[in-house]
Amino acid sequence: MGAIKKLFKLKSTEPSQSMFDNTEEAREQARITYYQSGYGAATKASGNAVTFGVGLKNLYNSFENLCRKQLNEQDRLKQPYKEQQEKERTELKKRETALSIYEDQKNEVVKNIESHKFEMMDVKQNPEKYGIDADKRPKAQFYIGLLLLLPITIYLFVFYISASYSAFFKDFETGSLTAAIFDANALNKAIADGWLEAVFIGTIPFVFMGLGYLIHMFQKGKNIMSYVKLAALLILTFLFDVILAYLIEKKIFDFERVLGESFTPSMAVTNVNFWGIIFAGFVVYLIWGLVFDFVMKEHENVDKIKAFIRSKKEEIKNSESKKETLLSKIEDLKHEVTSIKGKISELQSKIDGFVFPVKEYLHYHYQYKEGWYQAINEVLALPTKSKDELRNSCEDVSQNHLKDLNLQDIDIQNLVYTNK
Repeated sequence: MGAIKKLFKLKSTEPSQSMFDNTEEAREQARITYYQSGYGAATKASGNAVTFGVGLKNLYNSFENLCRKQLNEQDRLKQPYKEQQEKERTELKKRETALSIYEDQKNEVVKNIESHKFEMMDVKQNPEKYGIDADKRPKAQFYIGLLLLLPITIYLFVFYISASYSAFFKDFETGSLTAAIFDANALNKAIADGWLEAVFIGTIPFVFMGLGYLIHMFQKGKNIMSYVKLAALLILTFLFDVILAYLIEKKIFDFERVLGESFTPSMAVTNVNFWGIIFAGFVVYLIWGLVFDFVMKEHENVDKIKAFIRSKKEEIKNSESKKETLLSKIEDLKHEVTSIKGKISELQSKIDGFVFPVKEYLHYHYQYKEGWYQAINEVLALPTKSKDELRNSCEDVSQNHLKDLNLQDIDIQNLVYTNK
């Protein structure tokens, strides 16, 4: 027992610090010391297994206590955890900065959504506030113009179908101007003549409608080129009506002409019927174009508020999509922040805890045990069988000791005991 006391006395004195210096000489001296301590203690205790177990426990407690007192060594062992913690804190700052940015962006998007919703309601009462030149109620002019446009459109369809058929395909059976221009069966007769004739006659009114639409579109432009195009369309339409009137007037003349007479352009220009046909078509067409342009402008005026609301709905839709994306990113960042904080806390518990050098302790443990067994072999005068039994008992004590400390079959350099 005196040897064991000597060992623990040695372990508690200041010179024992040399056993943990990072030099081969100090480590070799420590190994020899533990070996000799085990050897001497076994000699005094006659290799007793119970005493061996007590010696191992005291050896562990003394080694652990000494490790705890070596603050510089503990700082060195904890340095990797401190470095890792600094890296995690840097990552945490990055995540928190990104989270703050995304939160600000989300709040701005939410603010925009609420603003758009308010504007959608407010624009109906105060359109001028949003730069919309429109009345709060639909204009009566729009409905009056639309009411006039419909019968004029029907008139033009009837006129151009009948006049085109009379000019290009009809065989005159009377010299009446009314019968020449307005033929109630013009479309049916064109269909009977053939599908090409029917398509030609049926689509001519759409040509004029298209010209009228182009006139409206060109009037939107406030430049010289738009006015040139507008004048060209009007001239083109007038020439087409002149051709129709000339062909119809020629067919009427041919039906009524006296033998030897021939129809000339000068005769057409001086004939009131010629100008009647032109005015029945071209003038009404001009009226249709003006009414159509007026109706479209009034419709655009009425539709400005609806267009404004549609644009706001689209902006809200886009903002909602952006908001969902930001919320997803924020949620992911919050999970990452929580995870990183958990890692930092775990590392801090290791830094605040105690790092136990497992490999180094096991090295001294086995040196002590080797000295103990060597004393049994050399010093004790016992039969071989008794020595084997004694060693086996001591081995069981050693294994149980390591098992109680969770150091059995362990293959790590250091073990961290946290303060949790």
